Amino acid sequence: MDLSGLVTPANCTTAPLVGFDIETDTASGGLDPETAAVVATAVSTDSCDEVFTGYEAELLAKTDHFLSTIPTGYLVTWNGSTFDLPFVARRAELLGIDLGLELSDDPSRGSRHEPDRRAVRGRWHNLVQLDGYVLYRADVGRSLGLSCGLKPLARLVGMDPVELDREALHLASAEEVDAYVASDARTAAELVRRRMPAAALAADHMLTTVHPASTTGTGNPPRAARD
Repeated sequence: MDLSGLVTPANCTTAPLVGFDIETDTASGGLDPETAAVVATAVSTDSCDEVFTGYEAELLAKTDHFLSTIPTGYLVTWNGSTFDLPFVARRAELLGIDLGLELSDDPSRGSRHEPDRRAVRGRWHNLVQLDGYVLYRADVGRSLGLSCGLKPLARLVGMDPVELDREALHLASAEEVDAYVASDARTAAELVRRRMPAAALAADHMLTTVHPASTTGTGNPPRAARD
């Protein structure tokens, strides 16, 4: 496994945080990658928010290319361990697309309510995943009894994320979806930024039993912490 260029504990305090979020086709239920497509992705960096939409194969390829241009950093997700990354990997497999996304199964991250759901660690090109939901659930969620959903937690700390009815996302305008997915990516990165540098310890620095996206297993992602 080539670890050159990846974030390591030695340089973790200066590595950029890159927010990432996906939206899926709620007209098809939105939760099962066997039937629901990815309809939008967002990548939030210090300088801009990039949103990718259009034909699924094309938007995934563009997302992959954009992430490949970022030399190092953390890919900040919110429940990406059990939703975003496994979902993207499965969709890429079904579409026959090769991505720079590598996953390693980690059952310890799974939901006790849905033990059959796949849970992973991951990296995408040179970006090591840092799942903000896993980070906050481990301490803030347990001590305060919070669900640690992205929107409730953001509002709790005074942030104002874009709100939409996610179950009816297919009825929203393209502009509304763009703003929504970009807000989620940006909000995830900001919540993790507030916990740095200690948050870096929760990142997926090392992977074992790595599978490229084209060979990842199936498994329906859970609802937990999607909003």
